[in-house]
Amino acid sequence: MKLNTIVVDDSSIQRITIAKLISEHPNLKLSGDFSNALEAKSHISNNQVDLIFLDIEMPHITGFDLLDGLKIKPQIIFITSKADYAVKAFDYSAVDFLQKPIKKERFILSVKKAVEMYQLKHENHIDEQGAHIIIKSNLKKIKVFISRIKWVEAFGDYIKVVTYDETHLVLSTMKAFESELPKDQFLRIHKSYIINLDKVERFNSKFVEIDGEKIPLSRNKKEEIITILENY
Repeated sequence: MKLNTIVVDDSSIQRITIAKLISEHPNLKLSGDFSNALEAKSHISNNQVDLIFLDIEMPHITGFDLLDGLKIKPQIIFITSKADYAVKAFDYSAVDFLQKPIKKERFILSVKKAVEMYQLKHENHIDEQGAHIIIKSNLKKIKVFISRIKWVEAFGDYIKVVTYDETHLVLSTMKAFESELPKDQFLRIHKSYIINLDKVERFNSKFVEIDGEKIPLSRNKKEEIITILENY
């Protein structure tokens, strides 16, 4: 999962700095950087934007003015050199407030908040629509919301369906269970593992990490899997 992200700041140095941090983060995709609010507003109106790194003090139109003019507001992380704006920033339901100069550790913490909020909102939306599967575990039929599944793991003649709530043991093959899951959201990354792409926190050439757990990648399909992860 990657959040479509833009930077709005009249300082070219700040834009370059933040754009670099965004490009290095596995959960962010830079879709634009803008020196003024008018250009940013035009982009937001015509493209999906999930997260904005927004400077407050800009010529002509401030960051607050930009938000006041948006009907649908993406998640906002304010950036400014003045801490005095912090209280007003949170009146706009900001994810976070970063004070210049921006430190990488603080940036990563802010993004973590944004990703968690996005996932929570996304999960709630899916759950309201009732996207779920029925599994039979321990002689009981159980409704499992797809958005709560982290990964599926082979376990002898059974499979383990690992969710945020509990782990269910189901008598099934990986292939049969995979056919019940949305193909655009779940990926077989190993003969013994199917993952929910929305839950991937980071990955490399050997494994993906979900909720702190490292899950191995198949050696045979490594390049294909990495390409899918990079573009998700």
